[in-house]
Order: sequence, then C-alpha cells, then structure tokens
Amino acid sequence: MKTPLLSRCLLLLPFVTALPVLAADTNAAPTWHAQTLPQALGNMLLFALVGIGAAIAGYKLFDACTPGDLNKEIVENKNVAAAIVAAAVILGVSIIIVAAMVS
Repeated sequence: MKTPLLSRCLLLLPFVTALPVLAADTNAAPTWHAQTLPQALGNMLLFALVGIGAAIAGYKLFDACTPGDLNKEIVENKNVAAAIVAAAVILGVSIIIVAAMVS
C-alpha cells in the first residue's frame, strides 16, 4: 500500500522545521564568566570578600546559637576542642559557599 505524498510530507515536517531553528542558535548566551584579566581579578576579589564575610557570619551565628563564648574559650582558656569545633564550622560554611559560587 502506497502512502500518499501529503502524509509523507507531514512526517518530515518536524525535521525540516527544526533545521532552521538549530542553525539559528549560533550566538552563545551571555555569561557571567570573565572575558578579560581585569574582569577575572575583579570577580576573584568580589568572591573572596563575599566568601570571607559569609564565613565570619556563619561562625558568629554558630557562636550565638551555642552556650558560652567560643572566642573566650579559645583565646583565654586555650580550649583546643573549642578551636577544632570553630575550625570545622568555618570549613563547613566555606564548602557551602564554594559550592554555591561554582554552580
């Protein structure tokens, strides 16, 4: 049984109409990635400032949520366990910041 010409053309229609759409997508979407060295340095400084600020804010928030003064425990009482906990908090916040900035 022969297929009518019109039904064969309708079967090819999605493929034929997709070709101009695919060919028209030659312009890349604008990106926030740096294109020059000064832009890269500016982004690096911006990310460093935001990352350090967020790490300090995370440490202060953790200190506010725990009983006692973590700074006093580390500096005056020389509590090594408190220093390890504080370092773990700062590293944890930093890992979250890096994951957010990379993605």
